[in-house]
Amino acid sequence: MNIVSDKPIRSKIIINTVVILLSLFSYTRRDDVLQQTSAFDNLLVDTFAPLQKGMSFIQTSIQDVLGHYIANVGASKNNVVLKKQVEEYKSQLFSMDELNRENERLKELLKFSSDLTLNRVLAQVIAWDASSDLKVLRINKGLKQGLRLQDPVITAQGLVGYIYRITGHFADVLTILDPNNRVDILVERTRSNGVLEGYSSSSAILKYISRTEPVILGDILMTSGLGNVYPKGIRVGTISRIERESYGITQYIEVTPSVDFGKLEEVVVLTGQFNSQKLKEIDALENQDDHSK
Repeated sequence: MNIVSDKPIRSKIIINTVVILLSLFSYTRRDDVLQQTSAFDNLLVDTFAPLQKGMSFIQTSIQDVLGHYIANVGASKNNVVLKKQVEEYKSQLFSMDELNRENERLKELLKFSSDLTLNRVLAQVIAWDASSDLKVLRINKGLKQGLRLQDPVITAQGLVGYIYRITGHFADVLTILDPNNRVDILVERTRSNGVLEGYSSSSAILKYISRTEPVILGDILMTSGLGNVYPKGIRVGTISRIERESYGITQYIEVTPSVDFGKLEEVVVLTGQFNSQKLKEIDALENQDDHSK
């Protein structure tokens, strides 16, 4: 009885075991299929994989190039801005240095002329008369600033000349280099008197010095105060050449001016020294200026 009843149970066990084994075998076969490729798949992979690799390389290269280009463009723009700022700073520093140098020159001018009792007017050189071989210069001050005809013009180095032509706001200075400008001179060491006349763009001639006067090279010349134009004691130049010929009663003497006219930028005009002739000329000029208005 029991033996008969156990058969169906055994059959079910056997059937269930077979079904489980078949399921496991089927799962194992499906996994193996997913891991394998066909010949056509292999051909596609072998064909397109290098192309995909090349496209990926090109894409990466383009991105790098674009990135570097954009970075370089940005850097170039920054360089342009920085260079502009550097140039502006250089210009500002140059202006400041030039202003400091100008202030130093003006201080020297004021210090040099502080011992003189005449009024002082600072002026800038704005032009040279090209037709006179650097012997006439123009300054930016005139009648309105208190300047008058024959006012002496100096620098910290020495004598420049005198005003011989003037308008309301400008004046022309006849320098000591011009032959028409004659300056009464005193040799500082020997106290010899002579007259200085312009000779060239860099030198002048000292006349009327006797052959017996013991002047030597390097002697300093200054204004004597005669002639009612230049105050006494303003440095004029130094003797740079002497010729004593066997005949004649005077010496040939060349003088190098104390002022470097090639680098002249600022001057001081001394005002307040007048004579009757100057006053007449001033009145005539001022009346002419009033009529022109």
